[in-house]
Amino acid sequence: MRRRGEAREDSDTLIAMETEAEKNYGSVATPPDRNVFSDGSTRVDFVLVWEEPLSLQVEEGSSPAHREWRQVFLQKLRNSGLLQEQKDVLQQKTKICFVLLNAPWSVLCFYAEDISLRVPLQDVPNAPPDFYTCQFRNNKLQRFLGSDNRDTFFKTTQRHQVLYEILARTPYGSMKRGEVGIDRLLSEGVFTAAYPLHEGGFQLPSPPVPPQSLALRQILYSHWATWSSWRSYQPLDHIREYFGEKIALYFAWLGNYHMSTKPPLRTPQCVSTAGTVFFSAFMSLWAVTFLEFWKRTCSSLSHRWDCSEFQDIEERPRPEFTAMAPMTIRNPVTGAEEPYFPENKRINRTLTGFMAIIIMVAVVLIFLMAIILYRTILTIVIDKSDTPLTGFAPRIASITGSMLNLLVILMLSKVYTSLAHILTRWEMHRTQSKYEDMFILKVFIFQFINFYSSPVYIAFFKGRFVGYPGKYNTLLGIRNEDCGAGGCLVELAQELLIIMVGKQLINNIQEFLLPKLKSWWQKRNRNPRLKEEKGEKEEEGKGEKEEKGKGDEEEEGKGDEEEKGKGDEEEEGKGDEEEEVCPWEADYQLLVCEGLFSEYLEMVIQFGFITIFVAAFPLAPFFALINNWVEIRLDAQKFVIEYRRPVVERVQDLGIWLPILQLITHVAVFSNNRNFSKPVFRQLIAHMAVFSNAFLIAFTSSFLPRLYYRHTRDSNLNGFINFTLATSPSNYSQQHTRCRYLDLRDEEGHYLPEYYHLLAIRLAFVIVFEHVVFFIGRMIDLMVPDVPEDVEMKIKREHYLAKEALAENQAQKT
Repeated sequence: MRRRGEAREDSDTLIAMETEAEKNYGSVATPPDRNVFSDGSTRVDFVLVWEEPLSLQVEEGSSPAHREWRQVFLQKLRNSGLLQEQKDVLQQKTKICFVLLNAPWSVLCFYAEDISLRVPLQDVPNAPPDFYTCQFRNNKLQRFLGSDNRDTFFKTTQRHQVLYEILARTPYGSMKRGEVGIDRLLSEGVFTAAYPLHEGGFQLPSPPVPPQSLALRQILYSHWATWSSWRSYQPLDHIREYFGEKIALYFAWLGNYHMSTKPPLRTPQCVSTAGTVFFSAFMSLWAVTFLEFWKRTCSSLSHRWDCSEFQDIEERPRPEFTAMAPMTIRNPVTGAEEPYFPENKRINRTLTGFMAIIIMVAVVLIFLMAIILYRTILTIVIDKSDTPLTGFAPRIASITGSMLNLLVILMLSKVYTSLAHILTRWEMHRTQSKYEDMFILKVFIFQFINFYSSPVYIAFFKGRFVGYPGKYNTLLGIRNEDCGAGGCLVELAQELLIIMVGKQLINNIQEFLLPKLKSWWQKRNRNPRLKEEKGEKEEEGKGEKEEKGKGDEEEEGKGDEEEKGKGDEEEEGKGDEEEEVCPWEADYQLLVCEGLFSEYLEMVIQFGFITIFVAAFPLAPFFALINNWVEIRLDAQKFVIEYRRPVVERVQDLGIWLPILQLITHVAVFSNNRNFSKPVFRQLIAHMAVFSNAFLIAFTSSFLPRLYYRHTRDSNLNGFINFTLATSPSNYSQQHTRCRYLDLRDEEGHYLPEYYHLLAIRLAFVIVFEHVVFFIGRMIDLMVPDVPEDVEMKIKREHYLAKEALAENQAQKT
């Protein structure tokens, strides 16, 4: 939705959004459309696909039960008013059957009102360049903009929504057994795919044409998915127009995060200086400010895109749920019999699932201990070997240990993600949103510990339990690890560099290569195409076509004659050239869109690295900036080039990912999300990132010991190194060479008073640092409202105008 005088978030407008009906279908001007039936005018709104073997052997895809379900389902679709046309493609071993679907005007109007689509009003006084919208009502059709042109009134994505709604509601068997909807049919293998079509190819025409003549997919490719567009703002309105609000909001957040991760001009060069304290406080406040301003940006985009008050309809049960539920119960909302799984059994399964998380966390800790032992043993082996590497033993053990840790982390991530899918399916959640929330929560809890356990160990535990000469502590008979000569903070920075940058590098290589390899393998496995049958099944829906003025074109016997005529025309036009692949066949060869889970998870883990450990690794924002620049282009290329076009999903925010981001920062969770609403939990997570940086500065760096020595001993730090070293106890020195070690102990091994003074100062610093940062963050939160004032005023104005425009007594008022 567009509104008067509203500034665009993606102000670098690339292509003006056309509104003239004769030039566009929903958004921008398009070239001649190939997404049509054989009559050349009926638009293809959705495609269903199944494969049948050419041999007589009965396989799963052609079993009698599947054929019967398929026939019933297609007949129910015809009964609901959808027009159908079947096209078959013969290959060497299989026949691929494509069913093209179209929703006539009457069906579109009925379901547009049923699912509360929003369309622009036309009778707003002083018509602005942008449009106010309200929910569609068929009996008020004349009050909506463009209602005089049925072909262009509903946007392409709105037609997709209507078709998917019909496909999801249509039964093909017993309602009590949950035999309803295309999702269940896909999971059973009755159909192999169901998707809307891309609007033409993505490659730019040659020779070049004016930008206004490009299709929307070509605009997205040339101005968004190419590497040369890295300096341009993302065309968010175009992304939303083509892929819908859910995908557009992800890229809006990613772009906002990308711009926000630009590092300061000067990064602290030494972790023991006061600049580190300032930088840590700055990054903590940045996390607060970033999320607060993102909420403002999100509210503005949601309002502009007509989803600020979006409320999803009553969700249907998931296909797996309906197939496995042991009983049925009457839905209190719809009154229909639906599959039901007892709540007490679901709770028991959920608790069992979280026990599996605990077990996997224990596995992570076991691998962490194994890597600790590996570093210790490797150091001992290299030290005892008479080689030039003896002096570099700790560094070699540390670097190889970090690389081994990265491989373990990635391996466990793959294993647990698969396990989380199994556990969440076993828990029998009724709706898809509940399933996704529980799956995301499981994976995040595990990944949080998986990625951060090693840095946390090095930052807060390594070198703390070593003991002292004569009384060293051991683990499995091996002396505990100590920090190197440069301190644990240097080793922590090295660990973060290898894990964070290594993970980003591997993920980007995978995102670049895997889609191309999958696409190549998918095309390779498909048998060579022999021919495309033109004898379509067009009997159904002829009545609807006659209403549209096409009755004269549909005489009996036209199918065979038309097939022959078209074959002659193709032979004359193409000669020896290879037959052009149809759009539905070309899109079938693309990859299925895998959703946004992995993209969000990758960015959330990265967000933790640049907020929780920034005191130890100040270059983390810089590496995040480089990665995010690559990430935007790779993700854009996947959606524009590699993936089938997904069905539009309307959302108004990031969902459960926003509370997770708030968990990582020190911002209290103000949202009403059911998973993060208890006050005690909010207070617990409110200080996490701030506490982490405060403890890093207080206990891992030498900032406070230097400050203490400067004010109590010598302002020039003369003798500071000697102050931090203790002398080995006398009973140890009698048997060994007298030595010095890093600690504040006397010659008997007891702590000196300075140790307790420093401990009190460190704890006080943590409390003061946390309270100062948290207070400033709270002030920012109070001063920056989640919804901008102008957006709030526009929402009220829109409600008033929609009420006036659709009022029953409008004629009397005028």
